[in-house]
Amino acid sequence: MANKTASFAPCARHFQMKTEILSTHTPELFKKAVRRAAELLRAGEVVALPTETVYGLAANALDENAVAKIFQIKGRPSHNPIIVHVASNEMAERCAAEFPALAKKLSQAFWPGPLTLVLPRAKNIPAAVTAAGETVGIRWPSHPFIQAVIRECGFPLAAPSANLSNQISPTNAEHVRAQLDGKISLVVDGGQSQVGIESTVLDLSVVPARILRPGMIHAESLVAAGLPLADPSSAKASGRGPTAEGALKSPGLLRKHYSPKAKLVIWDWLNDADLESQIRHRSSAISHTHIIAHTKIPSGEKLAGVSVIPHDVEAFARALYAELHRCDEAGVELIVVEAPPDSPEWSGIADRLQRAAA
Repeated sequence: MANKTASFAPCARHFQMKTEILSTHTPELFKKAVRRAAELLRAGEVVALPTETVYGLAANALDENAVAKIFQIKGRPSHNPIIVHVASNEMAERCAAEFPALAKKLSQAFWPGPLTLVLPRAKNIPAAVTAAGETVGIRWPSHPFIQAVIRECGFPLAAPSANLSNQISPTNAEHVRAQLDGKISLVVDGGQSQVGIESTVLDLSVVPARILRPGMIHAESLVAAGLPLADPSSAKASGRGPTAEGALKSPGLLRKHYSPKAKLVIWDWLNDADLESQIRHRSSAISHTHIIAHTKIPSGEKLAGVSVIPHDVEAFARALYAELHRCDEAGVELIVVEAPPDSPEWSGIADRLQRAAA
């Protein structure tokens, strides 16, 4: 039977430190930041690093005490597992008790990149990483900085998003600083995240495989690469996806997640009058409402603001969290997001919006 996860209460020590912010925009600064991040990670500290999906709050995945600090800093519930990040297939195989042929096939097709594979966990992965479950999520990120840090350290990194629990994931260093300044030693500025939402999580510990969390690598792409999904057209997030012991197999499965401070709703509307009518119907002030649209663009005359993201799935994913952060900074009371298309490539965005709106 799996051991119960510990309860990670906030530790005051982590809330009184000076946070260093290092840039990476020249080769010299890049190397300096790699060395500094690796130094802190080897010492059991937690640092914020860029990935192509969102910024991650990283610690040595093999050090249970270091992993515990992630939970303390984020206020993360101990039953929510953390993805392990690697920089080679060989390192990935050392994190799993089994690495089947299908995992190798998918890793060759999509790694480095925004795909997490859930596999039976190796004994060297602490129970805290997996929420005491018997599986572990493993990903090889494509961002060159986190790859360089993992290679420099020589060990995998446990790295959930670098934000307070349930709040909006950060897609640049300023988002991290706004939430975690004074709570961690280092934030590395690696530019804007180029994917913008968290990875697709695919459970290979069951047959047929199933998608636990949709992302920018969607079901049709996985099937095209040879994944035997039972019904690709219905391969959406499957809820909790628990083990026999009831443990979550993946992050991103909690009903409410990725949430701004303002109330978020997902609507369609015919025109400005219809949109205003819907806002009034829920007793919200139009002047305190921000619209995020991709196709039906309101005039914005009475609104707190209007953000227009191109009707393109990759552009929308890249910009979504940044727009939600701006709404938080502006102090709006209601965020209305135009409903995304009901198609497989938009499933990751639809999932994030539904959890943010919960």
